[in-house]
Amino acid sequence: MWAIEFEQVSKSFGAHRVLADLDLQVHSGEKVTLIGPSGSGKTTVLRLAMTLEKPSSGDIRIFGESILFDTAGKPLLSAQEARIRRRCGMVFQQFNLFPHLTVMQNLILAPMTVLKNSREHAEKSAVEYLRMVGLDSKVHAYPAQLSGGQQQRIAIARALILKPEILLLDEITSALDPELAREVLDVVRNIAHESKVTLLIVTHEIRFAREISDRIAVFDAGRIIEQGPPDKIFSNPESERTREFLQSVLNH
Repeated sequence: MWAIEFEQVSKSFGAHRVLADLDLQVHSGEKVTLIGPSGSGKTTVLRLAMTLEKPSSGDIRIFGESILFDTAGKPLLSAQEARIRRRCGMVFQQFNLFPHLTVMQNLILAPMTVLKNSREHAEKSAVEYLRMVGLDSKVHAYPAQLSGGQQQRIAIARALILKPEILLLDEITSALDPELAREVLDVVRNIAHESKVTLLIVTHEIRFAREISDRIAVFDAGRIIEQGPPDKIFSNPESERTREFLQSVLNH
């Protein structure tokens, strides 16, 4: 079954077209990485899937359900949209932790308000997910007391605690130096190898993408110019534009 389907999706901001008639399908449990130059539309794909943006045209489905229209073709009500959106979690470039809340408070807020979990249940889950990202000793710390890498690992735990079936990762190491980035990538590597969650990733970490992805989709100017298994894309790309892009990032 497809976890995510983009059907003829276009997105424009004013006169600027960011995506052009995008068709993209991701299987349940598949790990797909979107690569390509900045401004090619990759992040917009994630924001559309998370309903943070609306497409200008086309349809997007999560596990077969449109996130835009009901079965009669009418726009979804906010409650219907929220129900479908809960199947997705997203981690952003910036950590977006609440600075006035402790790590524990940051993690239990959504389970208690969105899932209506008891505080006891939410705190027990929080400790489990903090242990998964190697930070169960930081439950009482505030974000300002943590490194950037630790904050991003907390952000990943905060997304996972809602048990999403799809996890969207948007350049989650771009604000980190290489050593801290490795800590975060190790966490994602474990998620990719040990869980059934569907991953849709935007990253410039090309070697990491090659290691964990089932499929790579190469974007340029709002379109997928080619896609396939990592070994095929990185070792024998069909598109000259793909070769140019890979050469530029690998030699950087």
